[in-house]
Amino acid sequence: MISRIFAVLSAILLVGAFALATLEPPDFTLGQALLMAGDHVLLDLQRFMQAHLSDRIWVYLVVPMLLRPAWLPLAGLGLILFGISATAGPRSPSGSRRWRS
Repeated sequence: MISRIFAVLSAILLVGAFALATLEPPDFTLGQALLMAGDHVLLDLQRFMQAHLSDRIWVYLVVPMLLRPAWLPLAGLGLILFGISATAGPRSPSGSRRWRS
């Protein structure tokens, strides 16, 4: 059951990444997408990261992610969830299913 949930979430994220990659210009970054969501989103994110976490996380992790294409985080998370769904599936105890005559 849980592997199907991860598979559906993975499919949604991968379709979303494909849609972003095909419908938006090639140089459409994650930072631009967040600016389209609202002008205050990036400023609030920066304030939260610097207040509750290290400033280095903002500089070395978040800022480079904001410069990447907008579809990349969706595709990466979709692939991770796909891997989880593939490994969380039910396993047969004998290893292989063969017809016995």
